[in-house]
Amino acid sequence: MKSIRLTLVCALTMPLLAAAPPEVLRVPISNITTIAGVRDNLLVGYGLVVGLQGTGDRSQTLFTTQTLGNVLQKMGVTIPPAQVMVDNVAAVFVTATLPPFARPGMRIDVTVSSTGDARSLSGGLLLLSALHGPDGTVYAEAQGPLTIGGFSAGGGGNQVQVNQTNVGIIPAGGIVERDTAVALSQLQQLSLLLRDPNFVTAQAVAATIDQGVPGAAARVVDSREVDVAWPADRAQIPEFIASIEALTVAVTPPARVVIDERTGTIVIGNEVALGPVSILHGNLSIQISTTYAVSQAYPQAQGGKTVVVPKTTVKANDSAAAKITLAPGATVQDLVNGLQAIGASARDIVSILRAIKAAGALEAQLVVI
Repeated sequence: MKSIRLTLVCALTMPLLAAAPPEVLRVPISNITTIAGVRDNLLVGYGLVVGLQGTGDRSQTLFTTQTLGNVLQKMGVTIPPAQVMVDNVAAVFVTATLPPFARPGMRIDVTVSSTGDARSLSGGLLLLSALHGPDGTVYAEAQGPLTIGGFSAGGGGNQVQVNQTNVGIIPAGGIVERDTAVALSQLQQLSLLLRDPNFVTAQAVAATIDQGVPGAAARVVDSREVDVAWPADRAQIPEFIASIEALTVAVTPPARVVIDERTGTIVIGNEVALGPVSILHGNLSIQISTTYAVSQAYPQAQGGKTVVVPKTTVKANDSAAAKITLAPGATVQDLVNGLQAIGASARDIVSILRAIKAAGALEAQLVVI
């Protein structure tokens, strides 16, 4: 069976009227910027999860048996790897994010993911595992019981599984072993990086800093970076940064329509401006079905053969086009209500929004993820 859907979008030739100015929000500078040089660091390690109820790696998973043998050898136990049963053990990768200004002894969350053919990590305990940075240095150690956000039960041909059971987390399961704090006084200047690059916002941040912090001199480098000179007294750098991040700046939210075609999810901001447009939406459904009949030759026929004869039926259903019209000054809610009224599905709306953008009636950035 094949199904074809047709969507027609026509824009009126009316001139676009000036839309209402978007709402301006005042947000703290700390919410829209980050400090250059102050960043997270990614850690990764390898380890073993023990205590599983027969849901661990199988014996043919060689790296699991080798790892278990190495761990036991360090503890004074030597056994042939061929005799190791690993049903209750699973080899895993351990990952974590080291936050800025991390100090030794600080606790961090870790994520544990199976690397072999284990069926579930539920009820497992991660043995002591070293977490390395990109430079190969050990920055943290992880150990503890896993928390799994699902479960699996059953066996043979009957099994029930809810969510993912091969990935778990250990809240506060990692301990920082090395000081990675950034010395702010060694930075030449304070560089604020905007999370969403925008020249208007960058200029507003610089102007707000100049007016709100006595003696501060802010300079806009580009649409993402704003540089601020350090105060004369380097001992006051933390107070200086705190005074800047506490300032509020006027920000105009970007006009965006975000579409996820894989799931049919559509997110439309309230600041999206719509021009006058007329939408015609119709469905053409073509159904092709094939049945097979057996044609058997008469007994008296000479050289007759029994053959299978296909019989194809084609049905076409063309529904009447539904129409909605958006007047000048229409809101996003008007658009959504109109599309729902004509029975448009989420995937239909994706095509309709693209066509509206092509017609010039959608004053927003269309982002497809």
